[in-house]
Amino acid sequence: MSENENQYNSKIYVVKTTANKEKSVIRSMEMVSKKENLEVRSLLAPEDLKGYVFVETPSPEVLDTLLMAIPHARQVLTKHIYLPDVETFLKPKPISAGISEGSIVEITSGPFRGEKARVKRLSTGQQDEITLELFDAVVPIPITIRSDTVRVLKKEEL
Repeated sequence: MSENENQYNSKIYVVKTTANKEKSVIRSMEMVSKKENLEVRSLLAPEDLKGYVFVETPSPEVLDTLLMAIPHARQVLTKHIYLPDVETFLKPKPISAGISEGSIVEITSGPFRGEKARVKRLSTGQQDEITLELFDAVVPIPITIRSDTVRVLKKEEL
């Protein structure tokens, strides 16, 4: 057991849910825990992990009470897990993680909103920027924008 678990006497449990109902389950758990005055310390529904919710509580009995009241919460998968197992879901991923050179993207904001373009270059520094070449431009002029202002339409390598 880690030092933090001894200090706070808290464990993290994995609850299987109906797919795409993770946020609904989290909201319901939050409401029920407040109404029933249950000790739930944290709730997490990672975007990368569909159909699962992490619940931090000192007692499995609290979890059993929650599961009875939540329609899309199915079952507890393990006795409990440890914080290092969850940390990978807590660290932010670079926004450009799903974007590669040659990908076809659509610009979602700014003056070029709605335009389609091909990714020419990804920045490697602290700035999370990409250089694009617009498809409908008369003269191909590269533009550099933040990578969170595009969505990938098609992944393609040059």
